[in-house]
Amino acid sequence: MEKFNVGVIGCTGMVGQRFLTLLYDHPWFRPTVLAASPRSAGKPYQEAVGGRWQMDTPLPGEIGALPVWDAQKDMEKIAGQVDFIFSAVDMKKEEIRALEEGYARLECPVVSNNSAHRWTADVPMVIPEVNPEHLAIIPAQRARLGTRNGFISVKSNCSIQSYVPALTPLRAKFGLEKVLVC
Repeated sequence: MEKFNVGVIGCTGMVGQRFLTLLYDHPWFRPTVLAASPRSAGKPYQEAVGGRWQMDTPLPGEIGALPVWDAQKDMEKIAGQVDFIFSAVDMKKEEIRALEEGYARLECPVVSNNSAHRWTADVPMVIPEVNPEHLAIIPAQRARLGTRNGFISVKSNCSIQSYVPALTPLRAKFGLEKVLVC
């Protein structure tokens, strides 16, 4: 199987680091482009992340050598080199929305870890095992953005994505309607 070339924007933060540990040596994805703020841009990833590597696993050597791009300034270059990006930027919500829509308008699909688009009507919030049918809204989003391939999809918050897959079959089998989570 051919691997998808993917980028991670917001690569130096904790979520970006986690993305990279999950993507490294993955059978479907090859991280090829890393991007962050201007203060990290132009540095090899290992230098940009410095002593802030927070993962239990060591920084993979090949990833450490990749250059870090400026997530905003280098959008066109980044979008042209990847099949899609994972977004883990730490910015104000309106800035995140503008950045992610910018990538989508450059025909680069965006899978976002951010909450900025969680209430955008035509952006699906997907837990693949639970609601893949929500992806059906993407053509409406593409019409709004004027894109053919670009779109944004978001994940739910970390609490929901951990317990909803377990509750979904209980709802289907037993009609579960309300759950109190403590």
